[in-house]
Amino acid sequence: MRLLDFLTSTKRPLPGTLKMSQQEVLDRLESLNRPTEPYRLIDGRSESVDLIAEWKIVDAQWCEAFAKSGLSKVFRIYLKLDPANHEVRAIDREYTVEWRAGVPSTLVAVGRFRGQMQSRESSKAYVFTRELGLHEVYNYRFSTKELKGPIQDAVTSCGWTYKGVVFGKL
Repeated sequence: MRLLDFLTSTKRPLPGTLKMSQQEVLDRLESLNRPTEPYRLIDGRSESVDLIAEWKIVDAQWCEAFAKSGLSKVFRIYLKLDPANHEVRAIDREYTVEWRAGVPSTLVAVGRFRGQMQSRESSKAYVFTRELGLHEVYNYRFSTKELKGPIQDAVTSCGWTYKGVVFGKL
């Protein structure tokens, strides 16, 4: 671990880990797409990257959970593979979410954010029952680690480095 790895969200493979091919890394990352996960990885060619990781805020299965939690900011991770250095370079971008009648609309935040983000949003709600007791209606927690962690683990298990970009080119 290097000095600034913590600040840049960089994660390196264990020494001696076999370096896999670029296609194997892409396949491993794409295998993270499962219906049970609150995130997805999509093709990023339209944004000049290889993949984009994002919360499933528009997915019918997850939309209600995100809306009830009052999630107001989400972020995407833009991933670009660098086979020469065996790195997956990543940059985070933040967006503001507005909920209208339970349907999300995503707006680019007014401020500009470029770099690496560590954040957590959570929400709980309770109601009174007929027995005058409290009943938890929902309890949600969304953390950037839930999105970054599996990606970092997939990359490092392939012998590559997950390189968080703060300055410079992706």
